[in-house]
Amino acid sequence: MNSFSRSVDLLQKALDVNALRYQVTANNIANSEVPNFKRSTVNFESELKRAFDSQENARNSFDLARTNSKHVSIHNVIDPASVKPRRTVDWASTENSNGNSVNVETEAMNVIKIQMQYRLLSQLENFEFSQVRTAMQPNR
Repeated sequence: MNSFSRSVDLLQKALDVNALRYQVTANNIANSEVPNFKRSTVNFESELKRAFDSQENARNSFDLARTNSKHVSIHNVIDPASVKPRRTVDWASTENSNGNSVNVETEAMNVIKIQMQYRLLSQLENFEFSQVRTAMQPNR
């Protein structure tokens, strides 16, 4: 896969994750008064880092010869394209006296952060395609 395709695929996945984060945060806000409701978050970056680290470790280490397909590989390489966002529920904390763990002010700040990240990711994707458009322009 070339670097353009990889960049666009990762940017598209990041945009999808941000949209999921927006939905999860909106759900947290909507349930902020429900007794015993526990807030959810989306974990993606740590899983993506683990995939990149696994590729780097495989690249920098010795490759053992495998004479049979049933032999165990020492490298567990994770493809970044296969990484999926994971929703996690915060069961441990309690923010309100009714057992609810949602802080509306924190969630509102998360919405602003998510919107800013989405805008930045959109601009990065636009930049990737503008480079292609520049390269495809005929010489004058």
